[in-house]
Amino acid sequence: MRNLAGSLRASINRSGSHHRLAVLAMVGATLLWSIAGVVTRHLHRTNGLDLVFWRSSFTAITVLVWLLYKQGAGSLWSELRGATKLLWLSALFWAVMFTAFMVALSLTTVAQTLVTDSMSPLIAAVLGWLILRHPLPVRTWGSIFLAMLGMGWMVWHNLYAAVNHRQLVGLLVAMAVPLAAASNWVSLRRAGGVVSMQPALMIGAALSAVAVIGFATPFAVDGHDLGWLAFLGVFQLAVPGLLAIWAAQRLAPAETGLLGLLEVVFGTLWAWLGAGERPAVSTLIGGFLILVALVGNEALGWRQARRQFRKALLCS
Repeated sequence: MRNLAGSLRASINRSGSHHRLAVLAMVGATLLWSIAGVVTRHLHRTNGLDLVFWRSSFTAITVLVWLLYKQGAGSLWSELRGATKLLWLSALFWAVMFTAFMVALSLTTVAQTLVTDSMSPLIAAVLGWLILRHPLPVRTWGSIFLAMLGMGWMVWHNLYAAVNHRQLVGLLVAMAVPLAAASNWVSLRRAGGVVSMQPALMIGAALSAVAVIGFATPFAVDGHDLGWLAFLGVFQLAVPGLLAIWAAQRLAPAETGLLGLLEVVFGTLWAWLGAGERPAVSTLIGGFLILVALVGNEALGWRQARRQFRKALLCS
């Protein structure tokens, strides 16, 4: 009985540790993702398609180098030849996210783009429930509701200001990001931790670059912008993308989407401090509600895990 209790304790501790690591990885990913807006505001070039081409190209190259280092050319080629439908679906979703986000940033404000992107948790929760039959605890539904309330508050006070054609188009383009992101989290969760989904990030970035090459003028980008786009490709897409894939294969889609909302808070803050793009008071209030939703969901989740651990020990 003592051995059984010890094994159970070790198993629960491992599970809790993996969950905490996945949460930390996702938070790190959102922190890196959030720098896109402030960096973009310091670029000379404002053509969104040019920015998409170079950022996605640098991302694809970075992930390719990482995969070659990690598993070698032969193993990678075999993996790509035997790629599952889920991997190709994930690649397509990454491509949409990479393309739509950068184009939206070039058309409307950072805050409005990120606010629109924050719809992904609700979409992820619904898709996870419909496709994966993944049960959602009451705390997660409550957190989603509070996060959506924060988003709705910002939308109500900010989107009506988008009276010009350019911003309206930017908001419509930005809508593609949460739809693709939510679908991607579900695909990654369905793949689980067994199927390697990292090549999807590389393929998605390559597809994004290829999709815009016919409409972009990439050689019009100067050395200053090229350096920053290389920085974004490596540290704002490749590194956080790899972290997010690892985390999303171990977290529920709704939880992944909720943690992804931190990008709204971080991104708006960086754009304010680093580019003078000051958000309205309503944006700050909405961001606060989103942050409370995230912290509350994770705190209640860890508390529930500890309670289950104690219960399991008593039963053993």
